Amino acid sequence: GEYSAILMDIRMPVMDGFTASRHIRSLDRADAKTIPIIAVTADVLSDNVDECKQSGMNGYFSKPIEMTAMLDLLNKYIRD
Repeated sequence: GEYSAILMDIRMPVMDGFTASRHIRSLDRADAKTIPIIAVTADVLSDNVDECKQSGMNGYFSKPIEMTAMLDLLNKYIRD
């Protein structure tokens, strides 16, 4: 319950963002099921967007990030 959202990089050195998101969603914590997970990556392939959804992510941003669009998406998922 300490975080409002997770910005998840897809390409990380030890575990990719898809796997990390699946692990988060499988945790035995209520907030793990509901916290917004937003993918952040340079890949804009439609396969990656589909895999983001399948791994439990809520949204997707491609780099370079457009700040206004990112804030709009975060506002959509973050509730006070």
